Amino acid sequence: ALDMAALVTYQPGQIVSRTLVQNKAVSITLFAFDGGEEISAHESKGDALVYVLDGKAQLTIGGREHIAAAGQTVVMPANVSHAVAAPEPFKMLLVVVFPAA
Repeated sequence: ALDMAALVTYQPGQIVSRTLVQNKAVSITLFAFDGGEEISAHESKGDALVYVLDGKAQLTIGGREHIAAAGQTVVMPANVSHAVAAPEPFKMLLVVVFPAA
């Protein structure tokens, strides 16, 4: 059994990531965002599920803003612009499922 939140640590002024799985079908990555950090708007070919492990995340999906706190999840559909920002330090698990080729 693993403590997911303990697998990534906060670093001042950085976004830290740890890839757990990466293949043609799925990507599973842990992230630790320091407050004020962000990933700018982009699109993905796969559907993505964000599960917040600690803190609060600000997600913008298709122009709509969502706030997710620890224990909450948000789905970001494939081919829809999305961005992730940290109004405060937060950790998340990101699972992306890619379509079959």
